[in-house]
Amino acid sequence: MLKSLYSLYRSIIDKLSLLDGLAPLMFRLILAPVMIIAGFSKLNLANSELDWWQRLLADENVVAWFGNAQWGLGLPAPDLLAFLAGWTEFLGGWLLLIGLATRLVSVPLAVTMFVAATQVHWHNGWFSVAPSNPDTSAAQVFAWLGSDAAEQSLQASTEVAERLSRIKEIVEANGLPEYLYEYGHPVILNNGIEFAAIYFAMLISLFFTGGGRFFSVDHWVRKLLEPDPRYLP
Repeated sequence: MLKSLYSLYRSIIDKLSLLDGLAPLMFRLILAPVMIIAGFSKLNLANSELDWWQRLLADENVVAWFGNAQWGLGLPAPDLLAFLAGWTEFLGGWLLLIGLATRLVSVPLAVTMFVAATQVHWHNGWFSVAPSNPDTSAAQVFAWLGSDAAEQSLQASTEVAERLSRIKEIVEANGLPEYLYEYGHPVILNNGIEFAAIYFAMLISLFFTGGGRFFSVDHWVRKLLEPDPRYLP
């Protein structure tokens, strides 16, 4: 009986494996627009007042942020690093979108996410948006496991809730709540590593899986070059 159930399970899994390219496809569709616009915003591509070659360079404000040690990243050679970061994200995002050279491009993009997490967001903790309810905060799980940092996060959630309540009271008394809340209620930005870490994990996954069966250019290029189905992703 157990052997029959396992055989049925394996049969279903083997059939579903034909669609294992869907997961990499979804990762790519999530990551691609994020990377493209991040790179685009670092470059001068939209500045029509500059000469064509200057539009290929990094925006001067981004360069200043990369290089300034007081309010920026304090990195060496900021012009070069901002240029490389911008084009890595911009071109890499388009390659992810179509699934071309997926494994290759995932490496530098993962590096940019690692740098963003450790150099920009690390000191803000995990959450991108500060939780306002300690009972539903993901930190609760680690608090159950005895983490002091998680306990501090839960205490911060209570304080966040108090501040949000105060903001809403002020808006209700002095503002235009229907207008201000039309597209959503206010939150407190924590600016932690959450998104950078998630994107990093997704890129590492794509490095190991590739662009995915059927739904990437990589698949069809590899099928053309290596027609033996044993070698297809």
